Amino acid sequence: MKKILFIDRDGTLVEEPFDEQVDALDKITFKPGVFRWLGFLKERTDFLFVMVSNQDGLGTKSFPEDTFWPAHNFILNTLKGEGIEFDDILIDSHFPEDNAPTRKPEIGLVKKYIESGEYDIANSYVIGDRETDAQFARNIGCKSLILTDDMTWKQIAENIFDGERIANVKRATKETDIDVSVALDGTGKCDINTGLGFFDHMLEQIGKHGMIDLKIRCNGDLNVDEHHTIEDTALALGQCIHNALGTKRGIERYGFALPMDDCNAHVCLDFGGRPWLVWEAEFKREKIGDMPTEMFFHFFKSLSDAAHMNLYIHAEGTNEHHKIEGIFKALARALRQAVRRDIYNYQLPSTKGML
Repeated sequence: MKKILFIDRDGTLVEEPFDEQVDALDKITFKPGVFRWLGFLKERTDFLFVMVSNQDGLGTKSFPEDTFWPAHNFILNTLKGEGIEFDDILIDSHFPEDNAPTRKPEIGLVKKYIESGEYDIANSYVIGDRETDAQFARNIGCKSLILTDDMTWKQIAENIFDGERIANVKRATKETDIDVSVALDGTGKCDINTGLGFFDHMLEQIGKHGMIDLKIRCNGDLNVDEHHTIEDTALALGQCIHNALGTKRGIERYGFALPMDDCNAHVCLDFGGRPWLVWEAEFKREKIGDMPTEMFFHFFKSLSDAAHMNLYIHAEGTNEHHKIEGIFKALARALRQAVRRDIYNYQLPSTKGML
């Protein structure tokens, strides 16, 4: 079954002017990356391209058609010159107050695709720039990718071509109840609460410096000690990273990094599928914050096992806080490098043909 990209126009293909009317050629500015990445999707995928656009009041005195069509046709012809043609173009001219069933986010214009039974709607996408486009997708029953400062055309193309690299793992035992969510292609947003303040601070380094969106909730038996909370969080996080990587096609696979003040933290990793940990770091304090230093090794061993990751860690220095924070930051930078993907080189990074 064919899948569809329902693509907005103003704010998505071209910049939306201050008066929200693209009614002159000098008001047309194409969005950064739109030619390269929309062209990539046209060339490398079999999605249908359907433009769906609200053009408020088109055909009225406030927006005459003779000012609309020259600009609209210029947009289409320019995209066509880059190999990007639409299979269908759907335009609604109602004002918001008309409450028309054909105006986005209502689905009147696209009902023929939804009701025909010939299209894979659940795995289709709406690409837009507003919350109404996201609502339009929900009303259709498909996915949405919304352009923001963080979500570029490059990321949209990667997500459509290779999937959104996100995962969620829930782990419940008699000792811990854990919920971990990971988005590998994020911006470093973190929402973390394990009940251990210093551990939360270290986990935040992974998200922030790895540009990974990370949500971790752990309700553990801290009345016993910290062991189960730290170990089980590492296992859930590692499994989440492993799941989010998917096929691993196009990833860099390897990563390494970084100094911090008086400390030198050296972290190398390989997502080759063979878990192994080499740990070369010693700590003289029993605890840093509320986290036992004996659990540092255990955390990284559990993480490497669950992520199917070869992990080498070496750290030296005088300040114990700097040393472990340097290790977590170095891990984050190594992850950021290793999970980076190149959809133009969409191969497994292995001579074996499997990872």
